[in-house]
Amino acid sequence: MITKRTLTLFATAALIAAITPLSANGPVPLAAPTATLLVSGLASGSGSTIGPGGALFVTEGAVGRVSRVDPTTGAVTTFASGLPPFIVGIGGAMDIAFIGSTAYVLVTLVGPDVGGSDVVGIYRVDGPHSFTVIADIGAFSLAHPPATAFFVPTGVQYALEAYRGGFVVTDGHHNRVLHVTLDGDVSELITFPNIVPTGLAISGNTIYMTQAGPVPHLPENGKVVAFGPSSPSATEVASGARLLVDVEFGRGRTMYALSQGFFIPGHPEGSPAEPNTGSLVEVNRDGTLTKLFEPLDRPTSLEVIGNTAYVVTLGGEIWKIDNLSDPPFGNSR
Repeated sequence: MITKRTLTLFATAALIAAITPLSANGPVPLAAPTATLLVSGLASGSGSTIGPGGALFVTEGAVGRVSRVDPTTGAVTTFASGLPPFIVGIGGAMDIAFIGSTAYVLVTLVGPDVGGSDVVGIYRVDGPHSFTVIADIGAFSLAHPPATAFFVPTGVQYALEAYRGGFVVTDGHHNRVLHVTLDGDVSELITFPNIVPTGLAISGNTIYMTQAGPVPHLPENGKVVAFGPSSPSATEVASGARLLVDVEFGRGRTMYALSQGFFIPGHPEGSPAEPNTGSLVEVNRDGTLTKLFEPLDRPTSLEVIGNTAYVVTLGGEIWKIDNLSDPPFGNSR
């Protein structure tokens, strides 16, 4: 017998069918990530952050500059200049972080041990052309050499993040993460064997970090790990991509990472990956990594705004990659 309830169910099913888009083989597939070039012509590209007003701030190590980038239009303006430029083709103004409206820049590979005369450490931006060194990381490194092998006494610091009123800093050469206070105190937060710490992301008290792995940076050694302020060791979150250099959170706690790509065995330690072999990857809950977009040309830094990733490259470009996640945010594709 057909009842009123049965008619209601039929009507509901028909409505669902009417509003569900179908292709010849089933549901219409979700849009794949797409990339557009937002900025080109920067004097190298290194670290980045999202700062006041939702703008991107990017360090240009070759010329000791920080640029402000409108993430919608790609308009570039100089935020600060006059920082020590790099000497050996990498370093100089390496990364940037904000505490409130004040910017701090990580500067590396500019000390006497590599032929320079500047301080390796964290510089506070006091004005467009003025800075104050708040922490001498180079001096700390000289006084406290790492347990792993090294050939740059002041280290090669890679990433900077604000953390608990101060900062955490990765040193990819000395294989450790440092904690730095606004008063300039530097201490080891956690040390590693030869795993090459690189990018950072913070969630509460938990620090997420990418590791590139030792030369030749094999996929199984490219990992995302997590640790806390008192952790004796890091916990592996995911692995499986070459030369991971950064990690960020997106919508719905989805995590993304940057793989710089294929490293030619025999190249000097610290050399970048081969051009156009990098990729943006998604961190899956089962500990694997899924490629979302490739190729990328020697990416160095990643930021995520909404459903869009912004990738900074060594060649001075910023790529805008849309459609990262499935609606409403997703963690699979």
